[in-house]
Amino acid sequence: MSPLSRRRFLGASLAAAGAAAVASVAGCASGPPTVRPPATPRPLAIPPLAPSTRDAAGRRVVELVAAPGTHEFLPGLATPTWGYGGLPFGGPTVRARRGEEVVLRVTNRLPETTTTHWHGATLPARADGGPHQPIPPGGTWEASWRLDQPAATLWYHPHPHGRTERHVHRGLCGLFLVDDDVPVDLPARYGVDDVPLVLTDRSFTPDGAFDEQHRNAVGLLGDTVLVNSTVAPYLDVTTTRVRLRVLNASPARSYRVVLDDETPLTLVGTDGGLLPAPRVVDGVVLTPGERAEVVVDLVPGRRRVLRSVSHDLGAVNGVTRAAGAHDSFDLLELRPAPRLEPSPPLPARLSREAPLAEAAAARTRRFTLSHDRINGLAMDMTRVDEVVPVAATEIWEFTNRHTLPHNMHVHDARMQVLERGVPAAERPWKDTVAVPPARTVRALVRVGPHADPEVPYMLHCHLLRHEDDGMMLQFLVVAPGQRPATTITGAHDDHG
Repeated sequence: MSPLSRRRFLGASLAAAGAAAVASVAGCASGPPTVRPPATPRPLAIPPLAPSTRDAAGRRVVELVAAPGTHEFLPGLATPTWGYGGLPFGGPTVRARRGEEVVLRVTNRLPETTTTHWHGATLPARADGGPHQPIPPGGTWEASWRLDQPAATLWYHPHPHGRTERHVHRGLCGLFLVDDDVPVDLPARYGVDDVPLVLTDRSFTPDGAFDEQHRNAVGLLGDTVLVNSTVAPYLDVTTTRVRLRVLNASPARSYRVVLDDETPLTLVGTDGGLLPAPRVVDGVVLTPGERAEVVVDLVPGRRRVLRSVSHDLGAVNGVTRAAGAHDSFDLLELRPAPRLEPSPPLPARLSREAPLAEAAAARTRRFTLSHDRINGLAMDMTRVDEVVPVAATEIWEFTNRHTLPHNMHVHDARMQVLERGVPAAERPWKDTVAVPPARTVRALVRVGPHADPEVPYMLHCHLLRHEDDGMMLQFLVVAPGQRPATTITGAHDDHG
């Protein structure tokens, strides 16, 4: 692969700390399955918008049911799945506006306890949906809060301690779109020129079931790529410009998203929201849990293919192969109509949110990553690992002492990675950052405005096998005068 150009570096760095950003594992006894050649093309499935109502208090209420189902991914084979909101796999797209009060009710019709975490949301700890908010079979759990964060592409998925990889792998995840109270002139017609792309991968047993047994140390990687549950999808496009909201929902695989003819993409948003201005990039690397919003320009009748190509993990060659990052494969074919509706030009400014100031950081916290441990400790549901002041801005340093890349997600926080040569005004907003081997990643972290001295948030590797194996800790957010709990009581530990 040729050296990264300035544009390619910027695109990759948005997905992590530098160009070598991805989640993988070394020392694997065997590599992952190679991604299969494309099957017969199918129309891209678009997840429906989740129905919502208004209660007597004017709050937006969304009801989701997690339940088993079946879906035909491969011709003639019915695959047992789990899904939300009546979908056999995946979930409907939740959509709400900044400033709204939301009520999200989740009913569990699965045969075991689960949770539902609102990934990327700034919200009270009791509404977070982490391992401390279990939903038993037959139970219903309710999360409510006032949305107070900029427009962003968030998502939701299970988070039961020790079983997150399996629950997500069976199909439980969906998008959660936050619209700003002041709209930005970007393509916004859902499913028309504003299109969600949920990327994931699976392998199948001969009878059509998901293969949950053949994992290596990185986790479960598949030989079949699914986009919104569709194998070999295409999208009929009717406008000259289309906005793609791309989520990496894979348990372990990373993607480097490019166009087949190597023309650039226009990046407009990352995990935590819109960029200050559109940015032209050669490609975008997404490790598990990361999101990117890209805009593609099209001409009538000229098909384009969105692909994932081989990329650098900042690790030895065997690790890269074991993590599947040597694979190159098609993701989505874009099929423009012979005549296209003209799209308005992209705005010069997307977000006027001020960047975090390094000088405002009250303190620095340091986290050492190694062997599925953080600071030498495995996750303990009763232990308080950190106490953070409410609404604090701090520097968090993640140092990877392992031979394996990791990728760190902080609940209830928005981050900006401190990278040499990247001005503060150009730093993207993140909630998940990759930490390559033998690297230290420094991030400005701002936690939310919700204090709770008893219920914690999580910090963990978003390689789901690593999270399940204990690479997670928890922190309390407290207001002045509050005394934080010394242990977490009523903890629900489903590990193992």
